[in-house]
Amino acid sequence: MSPAGSGSGHEDIVEADIVVVAAGTSRRMGGVDKLMAPVGGRPLLAWTLAAVAAAPVAGRVVLVTAQDRVAEVAGAAWLPSIVDAVVGGGDTRQASVAAGVRCLEALDPDRPERPVLVHDGARPLVSPELVAAVARAVAEHGAAIPVLPVAETLKRVGEGLVRETVDRSQLAAAQTPQGARRGLLAEAWAAYPPEGLPEFTDEAALLEACRIAVHAIPGEPSNLKVTLPDDLHRVEQALAPAPARVGFGHDSHPFGPGTPLRLGGIEIPGAPRLAGHSDGDVVLHAVADALLGAAGLGDLGRLFPSDARTPAGIDSSALLREVVGRLAANGLAPATVDVTVIGARPRLGSRLEAMRAAIAATLELDPALVSVKASSGNLAGDEGAGRSIAARAIATLGRAS
Repeated sequence: MSPAGSGSGHEDIVEADIVVVAAGTSRRMGGVDKLMAPVGGRPLLAWTLAAVAAAPVAGRVVLVTAQDRVAEVAGAAWLPSIVDAVVGGGDTRQASVAAGVRCLEALDPDRPERPVLVHDGARPLVSPELVAAVARAVAEHGAAIPVLPVAETLKRVGEGLVRETVDRSQLAAAQTPQGARRGLLAEAWAAYPPEGLPEFTDEAALLEACRIAVHAIPGEPSNLKVTLPDDLHRVEQALAPAPARVGFGHDSHPFGPGTPLRLGGIEIPGAPRLAGHSDGDVVLHAVADALLGAAGLGDLGRLFPSDARTPAGIDSSALLREVVGRLAANGLAPATVDVTVIGARPRLGSRLEAMRAAIAATLELDPALVSVKASSGNLAGDEGAGRSIAARAIATLGRAS
């Protein structure tokens, strides 16, 4: 198997169309329609579509549902805007997939090389990275599926007796999305019409029957397919919001010799700089400490000591970016930041928006999630006397995407 991707974020983005198959009958769910089962306040299928929509490779998306539910699903408030069409499926998986692909052909004809990914509507935990990895493998090899190695020892059983231990070294469990160039699917259906026999359990089986090579890439253990009632509980636990992570940061520096002042990631010409081993940006230091505190990763002084281990005069934006990288390594990312700058001088009212934009850019956040305020009047101590500037920050964290 080839790796799903290096995870560097520099791989070329290959756009692919996606067919989400959701026309099944949930026979093993004890009468529960698993695709419409509520999870976190919305149907399971809504989570699957949101997961697919989060993949940067997603082009056109077609949802295939039961014939008698097309109008209901197409008008549902939870249906994401990325879904281009909702169509009725057939009596078998292969007939439903073919209906979705025919819709894609009608929307965007004459594209035989276009990658098409087919994903189970009951797999809401698929990651954008896996969707992208399958799309790249299809573009390179023609057809691809994600697989997981079989962990358990396998036995061949007959008439209540163990007949043989099966060698599992070349066995794997198939997942979705499974993908192929659109032309290869058309070629396979020409040989085996989707409304006829034999009935194939997945797209790879159809392609194999036509001797079309299918490339295998590593799947994800978390890419669970909801099949049994207990699977819904596992999905609910995986999708449950993480406990709130909130951190507080504070920093204060006196004015020193030289100019310019660095504050909130921007330069303020003519104002004296703040003394410190770095560039003295108390705002970014407070933000960094708040983020580290929320993550339980120590403090800025411990990570970047004021000695030869940290370059003198270092840009505090670089320090903050390093903090963001450490958060990501722990599966976390900045969610919101609120900063108050405290000092009698200089007046900052006209510069707060620029600070907000600079902080948001460094944290890779929407500026609407960053607040920067200034307090300059009725201050005591060194801040009130104009001898120093302090900053206080509150930050919240979320899961890294």
